Amino acid sequence: QVQLVESGGRLVQAGGSLRLSCAASGRTFSNYDMGWFRQPPGKEREFAAAITWSGNNTYYAESVKGRFTISRDNARNTVYLQMNSLKPEDTAAYYCAAERFIRDMQAILGPPPYSGMDSWGKGTLVIVSS
Repeated sequence: QVQLVESGGRLVQAGGSLRLSCAASGRTFSNYDMGWFRQPPGKEREFAAAITWSGNNTYYAESVKGRFTISRDNARNTVYLQMNSLKPEDTAAYYCAAERFIRDMQAILGPPPYSGMDSWGKGTLVIVSS
């Protein structure tokens, strides 16, 4: 199983930018499709962005499309989430998650609670002040 550790979350003003990182270890990173999810205070976890194992395809929730960019560096075993034009409603704990590529993103792009993910990180907190 791959282990995931997120970093980069902090307090930021509305309109600002942040880059989150998720470092993977333990298994071959390039065997996994990766996703970023977020859980706003008092709400359920929701999908934000995903990227295929090769990096060739990306997917975004409508709420972040055009503002967030997911990318990965398989040589560094890391997936990133560049977040621009941040809004107070982006305030959430952000989690990265891994799904073996042979599952064809059934969990990542499936309905909550995203059962079938191979691994979840513990999350990093992003707070956007107005």
